[in-house]
Amino acid sequence: MTELYPLALVLDGRPVLVVGGGAVASRRVPALLNAGAEVTVVSPELTPTLHGLADAGRIRWERRRFEESDVDGKWLVQVAVDDADAAARVSAAAEQHRVFCVRADDRTAATAWTPAVTRRGPVTVAVLGGGDPRRAVATRDAIAGFLSGWTGAAASATAAVAPEAHAGGRVALVGAGPGDPELITVKGRRLLAEADVVVADRLAPGLLLDELRPDAEVVDAAKNPYGPARTQEEINAILVDRARQGKAVVRLKGGDPFVFGRGGEEVIACAEAGVPVTVVPGVTSAVAVPAGAGIPVTHRGVAHEFTVVSGHLAPDDPESLVHWPSVAKQGGTVVILMGLRHLPAIAATLVANGRPGTTPASVIQEGTTAAQRQVTATLETIAAEVAEAGLRAPAITVVGEVVAALRR
Repeated sequence: MTELYPLALVLDGRPVLVVGGGAVASRRVPALLNAGAEVTVVSPELTPTLHGLADAGRIRWERRRFEESDVDGKWLVQVAVDDADAAARVSAAAEQHRVFCVRADDRTAATAWTPAVTRRGPVTVAVLGGGDPRRAVATRDAIAGFLSGWTGAAASATAAVAPEAHAGGRVALVGAGPGDPELITVKGRRLLAEADVVVADRLAPGLLLDELRPDAEVVDAAKNPYGPARTQEEINAILVDRARQGKAVVRLKGGDPFVFGRGGEEVIACAEAGVPVTVVPGVTSAVAVPAGAGIPVTHRGVAHEFTVVSGHLAPDDPESLVHWPSVAKQGGTVVILMGLRHLPAIAATLVANGRPGTTPASVIQEGTTAAQRQVTATLETIAAEVAEAGLRAPAITVVGEVVAALRR
């Protein structure tokens, strides 16, 4: 093969085709969306994470097998299937239409390669290793270490990690933060670089998956509200099974593993199976998302306390453990996670139990990301205004005078 010609693509507003709806597609689609591409996925089935993106209108899903006409009008084709014959048909159609094509199964049969990538603010580093993915990843990680201010020794050690370098299997529960991939901790990013297996939540920043080793297994553990999802028992079994195979497993969770993340259940499952487990705290969305939207959950002279509650169950649901009358009567800030579906009932319950209807309230969708949207109103009008604006999950609701504290 001749030397490759390096190039950065401007995909903003341009149609891109992804063939396949499995783990490889789950790794590649977030980066395409981040670049502004209009992504169409052709596949009979999707992972739960991709299904969630389709339900939210972030991608277009053609629920069928590939047809040659799918390539028409596309600027780039990403083949993400493990069937060599099917992949060959896609790349042949792309060649016929003179469209560059990336092959996940066979780079030698592709007309474009995806490099090992790391992002630090406005700086994107993309490394090609001449066909050797480990060389590309090691070089990428060394540069990432330099950009992050690590010492040379630390960066080299991280870059040199290989699957056979660790003895025995282990599990790390890593909090990925509220959505911005740069808000993961340094330790969390290091463990991702070392991982043989990553079991990822729907709310974990998808761009982090784009930086994994090419040979790392990605297991989609998304739990779509009222949609396709793995059970917690399945997730526990996967963690234990992969660790018992001697692999380094990262359970990548949005926010913090122990804030409505069911991390405690996963720690118990690993402990009962005799699997070593480490918990890496994450930046919780309960505080970070309001902060990113200009709302401090506490503020001198305004609020000296804040309460974080789950709204995934309606206030009148007998299984809800939230005592809403007490929440309504406390005078500080209330942060509600997973409460968008039940927002009308939650707002009405707070008002009925003594919280003034004029209390400022704000709902923030996909906080700290480029897709962030926000609606600010009062407690008595917030549900109607959010519905009119068409906000969707994931979203966080903040109730209290702090909503207006920095706007005075």
